[in-house]
Amino acid sequence: MIAGTLLQAMLVARLRGVLTGASVFDAPPVRAARPFVVVDMPVLSDWGTKDAAGREGRVVVQLFDDGEVPVRLRTLAAAAEGAVLAAPAALAGWRIVSLVFVRSRVVRDGKGWIGSVEFRVRMLAG
Repeated sequence: MIAGTLLQAMLVARLRGVLTGASVFDAPPVRAARPFVVVDMPVLSDWGTKDAAGREGRVVVQLFDDGEVPVRLRTLAAAAEGAVLAAPAALAGWRIVSLVFVRSRVVRDGKGWIGSVEFRVRMLAG
């Protein structure tokens, strides 16, 4: 499998185990009750060395919630951030060299709140 697919699947499984109060998807759902979380497909570029394939990029976790105030969404975002940052380094055929927080944001939308947490990832084959 390609590195991005492996990373996304691992993060979806990890967040499903941690975020018990929200559904977690690997693509925007057609129908889902809020709160729910979407782990976007990572955007990766080459980060290889002379003797190993490598990838560097960004992965975004999006969070969607209803309500007058974003308290529950902020709690979900904090739990998602912690779960992603504590992810294991080993993937099938790849090793995560670094996974760091980049930025987060919470904004109001017509149905409630949308949050995003973005991470930078660096991976090497092997």
